[in-house]
Amino acid sequence: MDATPFDQQTYQVRLEWGIDGLARVAPADIVIVVDVLRFATTVTDAVEAGHAVALDAGAHAVSIDGAAIAVAAAESGAVVLLGCLRNAAAVAAAVYAEQERRGQRTSVAIIACGELVGAGPGAPLRFAIEDQLGVGAIVDALTEMGIDHTAPEAAVACESFRGLRQALRHLLTASGSGRELAAMGRAHEVARAAALDASRAVPVLRDGAFRAWG
Repeated sequence: MDATPFDQQTYQVRLEWGIDGLARVAPADIVIVVDVLRFATTVTDAVEAGHAVALDAGAHAVSIDGAAIAVAAAESGAVVLLGCLRNAAAVAAAVYAEQERRGQRTSVAIIACGELVGAGPGAPLRFAIEDQLGVGAIVDALTEMGIDHTAPEAAVACESFRGLRQALRHLLTASGSGRELAAMGRAHEVARAAALDASRAVPVLRDGAFRAWG
């Protein structure tokens, strides 16, 4: 891929949005897919319970964009993780462990899913605050571990999380995505998704399914 002003390749920790963002950002050793409501949170819960989650039609139904991003990232040869608010610190620890295993600086592309408005090719992507906060929580945890050479895009997400971390539950439940899920009878899922670092489970994509890291 030819270098562009938007590929963030000079930074270790990068942030982009959606499947187009994955194509735009420079290839990375690790890709973290963030879809807080509700793909990443749902899969994290399943992995924590000891289940593998296949990237089949069911996964695509939960998150068309999230599943597609994970598949495309795996095809690039990257290690693919799922991140959310519930496992932000655990994801950062997994990144640090992978860097230690490699014995060299490891690049990280965080891809926030946002929400597709409509269906089919070319559907516009809606900015989702829950994913911005989820990315920020992961970047904050990476920074605490010394992985802090972040692109401006990732730094802005980190600072938004730091400034608003005491209001995560309110922000998620009051957001458009949260209100939509509440109207579907899933308000409890929104509250669960807002629980910062409640899980140590890290889903990693291996052989077409998400399994527990380690």
